[in-house]
Amino acid sequence: MDCGRRNTKKYSFRCPDLKESRKRASFILDPLDFKKRHGKLLSILSTDVVEGLLSVLVQFYDPLYLCFTFPDFQLVPTLEEYSHLLGIHVSSRVPFSGLEEIPRYHLIAEALHLKKSEIEAHWVKKGGLFGLPSDFLIKEATAFAQAGSVDAFEVIFVLLIYGLTLFPNIEGFVDVNAIRLFLIGNPMPTLLGGGINYNPALACRQLGFPVRGKPSNTLLEGIFYQEGKDPQHLKPKIMHAWHNVHRKGRFELGPCNCVALEAYTLWVRKRALEFKMPYPCERPMSMVVVEPLTLPNQDVEQLEDALVKMKQEKDMWEERFHALSKKHEELQLESKDKDALIELLEGRIVDQLVLEKTQMKASFETEIRRIRRNYASLSRSSNVVRDP
Repeated sequence: MDCGRRNTKKYSFRCPDLKESRKRASFILDPLDFKKRHGKLLSILSTDVVEGLLSVLVQFYDPLYLCFTFPDFQLVPTLEEYSHLLGIHVSSRVPFSGLEEIPRYHLIAEALHLKKSEIEAHWVKKGGLFGLPSDFLIKEATAFAQAGSVDAFEVIFVLLIYGLTLFPNIEGFVDVNAIRLFLIGNPMPTLLGGGINYNPALACRQLGFPVRGKPSNTLLEGIFYQEGKDPQHLKPKIMHAWHNVHRKGRFELGPCNCVALEAYTLWVRKRALEFKMPYPCERPMSMVVVEPLTLPNQDVEQLEDALVKMKQEKDMWEERFHALSKKHEELQLESKDKDALIELLEGRIVDQLVLEKTQMKASFETEIRRIRRNYASLSRSSNVVRDP
């Protein structure tokens, strides 16, 4: 029975203008040191959004179960994946719920190395949320960078990445939620529990645990609310649930083997048919039992010769495979050595630049002192001449 196909839908994705923020990345002199303190925020900032790929992927999104459904498996965004992408460890607590008070001006100013009056002057409201314009933050970050204030530049630069890349809301605006997350310093698990759909009952297989059958309807129940429109007061309930997570281990989930039993795969295929996922459903292949044949002696000899040739060819390809594998390992080791050399050279270059800067500063200060001494000597000489 042909159930038909669901029509594909066209989606538009928010692509914030990051040109000015990316330009400021050139002020970071030591990317490796920056990565140690802030994770992979630089790589996130330089990543371009490919709308075509997102448009294709979103066609497989199943809004009922809050996951991506494919012919015989499902994928769910998880905390661990976001943690790997950002290079930031998953926090064992919920650092942000959205119910917190707006941070005070002096706290924001202190964190950004700015004056309280500057925050007050630029604190505006857009789209129902307070925040700071990105052009103001970019201007201040540039001024700190040009003045050599590395720490002050970095904190504002990181805030811009939080507000414009990780949590974009309004074009050219860093809203108060992004500022709150920045002040906390750890957006995990807010990226997933503060605004991204998450159905952990369907994530067992991709986390390495077996899936024996269809999860219960209670575990698959979805909850949705819109900010500012919450007549059922769902948001406090959701925040309460995130503060009272029940952890499961191998005793409940079983040994790691990534096995999915037929009861689960049949349920996934049925769901795909019901939702009319945009791919053709393949019919299962039926097994045909064939009676064994008796071959004449001549055919047996030919078959044995063919098997010998096949074995020889197999041995030849195995030798080539081992040779290529060995070459691949050698190239990998050579690549690691080159990476280590590059990292060492980068460190030496930075050290050399710091040394040269120190020497120039010392030379400059020595010259200033010499000029001052000469000026003082001339002044004393002038006084002697004028006062006979």
